[in-house]
Amino acid sequence: QVQLVESGGGLVQAGGSLRLSCAASGRTFSRYGMGWFRQAPGKEREFVAAVKWWNGDSTYYSDSGKGRFIISRDSATNTLYLQMNSLKPEDTAVYYCAATVRLRLNLQVDSAYDYWGQGTQVTVSS
Repeated sequence: QVQLVESGGGLVQAGGSLRLSCAASGRTFSRYGMGWFRQAPGKEREFVAAVKWWNGDSTYYSDSGKGRFIISRDSATNTLYLQMNSLKPEDTAVYYCAATVRLRLNLQVDSAYDYWGQGTQVTVSS
């Protein structure tokens, strides 16, 4: 059974940092891709960052995340990370980890993913 379990969320002041983790179990996703999405109250889920393992570990970021967020992984532990720096109140949301087991060209849409975590809350105070 595939499981994605996020952790690392919490309350942080504006300008601070958090590192989210996503522990994957049940299978390895190292040949395909994984990503992070977020959903703020009253808003649709939106893309944050993604990485294509099958394409030279190409990384992709939303405009809001470029220069502040870094997606990475530890292949030994099958764990995906999202380092978030210079956090802003508008980054407040539930953050979800997602994984695909297919060779998707576009990982910036949620329809590309086959598995999702339960989410972790990130709250940034002003």
